[in-house]
Amino acid sequence: MEDSQYDEFGNYIGPELDSSSSSEDEQQDVEEEQTDRMQQRQASASPSDAEDDENAEEESSDKAQNLMAMMRRVDIAKQSPQTQQNQIVLHEDKVYYPSAEQVFGEDVEILVQEEDAQALDEPIIAPIKTRKFTVGDADDLPQTTYAKEFLVDLLGHPSFVRNLAVVGHLHHGKTTLVDLLVAATHEWSEWDVATPIGTPVVKMAKPNQKAFGFTDTLQLERQRGVSLKTTAMSMVVQDSREKSWAFNIADTPGHADFFDEVEAGLRLADGVSLAVDAIEGVMSGTRRAIASALRENLRITLVITKIDRLILELRLPPADAYHKLRLTVEEVNQAIHSHHTDHPRISPERGNVCFASASYGFCFTLHAFARQYTRRWQNSVDPRELAKRLWGDVYYSAERNAFVRKRVDANAPRSFVHFVLEPLYKMFAHITGEDAPKLRPLLESLGVRLRAKDYELNARMLLRRAFGQFFGPPAGLVDMCVQQLPSPVVNAEATAARLAADTKGPLAQAITACEATGPLVIAVAKQIAAADGQSFYILGRILSGAVTDGMNVRVLGESFADLDADADDEDAVPATVSGVWLSCARYRISVSGLAAGSWVMLSGVDLSIAKTATIVDANNGVVKAAVRSLQMPKAVVRVAVEPAVPSELPRMLHGLRGISKTYPASQTR
Repeated sequence: MEDSQYDEFGNYIGPELDSSSSSEDEQQDVEEEQTDRMQQRQASASPSDAEDDENAEEESSDKAQNLMAMMRRVDIAKQSPQTQQNQIVLHEDKVYYPSAEQVFGEDVEILVQEEDAQALDEPIIAPIKTRKFTVGDADDLPQTTYAKEFLVDLLGHPSFVRNLAVVGHLHHGKTTLVDLLVAATHEWSEWDVATPIGTPVVKMAKPNQKAFGFTDTLQLERQRGVSLKTTAMSMVVQDSREKSWAFNIADTPGHADFFDEVEAGLRLADGVSLAVDAIEGVMSGTRRAIASALRENLRITLVITKIDRLILELRLPPADAYHKLRLTVEEVNQAIHSHHTDHPRISPERGNVCFASASYGFCFTLHAFARQYTRRWQNSVDPRELAKRLWGDVYYSAERNAFVRKRVDANAPRSFVHFVLEPLYKMFAHITGEDAPKLRPLLESLGVRLRAKDYELNARMLLRRAFGQFFGPPAGLVDMCVQQLPSPVVNAEATAARLAADTKGPLAQAITACEATGPLVIAVAKQIAAADGQSFYILGRILSGAVTDGMNVRVLGESFADLDADADDEDAVPATVSGVWLSCARYRISVSGLAAGSWVMLSGVDLSIAKTATIVDANNGVVKAAVRSLQMPKAVVRVAVEPAVPSELPRMLHGLRGISKTYPASQTR
């Protein structure tokens, strides 16, 4: 290679290369040969084939162009790789990487973002999330101590059904009391591993160490640690004689802002279990609940909750704890009789007072505690007679082995202190203070036999296990509700008096009969939002007749008048029941139908319901009137809202209608 053929920059400046000249000569020869062939064909063609000649010319020209293009490709292929690499390519023609359309296709939307426009943990394409406001899957049925079919069959016998509402002040243990019944009948892992917590302060400070209430089904309820909605729970429970009963329980909120939910729960119930904290006593929410229950003419039973706080927090002596409990009972009686009613007196010896520490897994009545004595020590004493002597100014004389009304000794304790509180205090003291070798024989003497692993638990969990075995299932609470609260059949006449405007009309007669074969009457108490918050179910009580899936019904609104020839039936809307369920808080049981005396959850009939309504059979014209609407407290807060974007006004109105449906006391205009 001679240096004279290249300049100082390395560019070739010598004579043309032979390869390129020879290729040009070959290309020129091919073109001349093609031209000669075309001329020969034109000379030999006849005049009659003029049109064919034109077509032939076009074809020949196309072939010539194709041939020339092929020759150029051949010429490029013959070039050396070094020559191809040295060819000049403009900047705008350079392609370093394939385009996004070539990689992903033309149908894919391509978004180009600057660096650090998104967080590293945030995906570029976020997955579709379905908003869910409730806890758990409503169709996932847990394991229970009874068959679901047995519960549905038992609800078909109203005399074995009890409809009750658990009411009380805020943080007085209403939800935990229902949890005690749920834990005795359901397989609930949260309850087994959660640490019992007694005071509301600790409960709110460490929410992850307690079992969330089984009836707290909303995510917002778990975040705030307070019940916001009335939740229905249906289950089968057993009394002290192991007889089965169907309980429909309404767990109501205690906050004053949600008292409309309490009114909805009372509409469903035949009786009330009033929960009162053993330390706080009667509060404003307690008095408000008592007044509402008496206005609805409902029977009240008392449950004094959190009695463990008297022992572990206040550390009162047993005698002082008795006076504190007695004062709570008297406060409840004063609140009841301040309304000038003929309600029976609340007293433990009457069997309408229950003592509970639901966090530690036990509750009892005086009769249940007396039965513990007669069963464990095999005494021939009648538990009912013994229970009557375990309250009030009654003392036990060890010398005479009898109960006396006058105190023999100045230091002699009352019978309730001697037979109830002192054993409880001793169990709390030994379980929290003794080690396993000393504690095991003591508990076994009381009939409590725990596993070796249980003695390694902390004191709170060990207390729950020990008391759970000592008292067993909450049969005392079941006995009190069964004996003191009426069944739907017994309370049917009182229900007709408070729900029917005309006490002698067809509506009152149907409610009083409370028969499955009667005309259908369902009193809608409230509406329940679905898990997605878009659709609604109605929760009501079947006062008469029976409802089935696919049944044609007529929905009577709150402003509905008597349906006669002259009345306007504008507020009577026909509908079809698309689903029938039994509400059980976190889950629901799908059924084909339910009869009078039961609570029911329906779908497909909520479109025309604003707050509450009455559902009757569309094909039966016997009942022509609606039940009375709920008496809701008046709203004290008014808020004016407007959409930030005017075009989203329909969405805002849809949300306001949903709020009006789910909150009974709310009003939207």
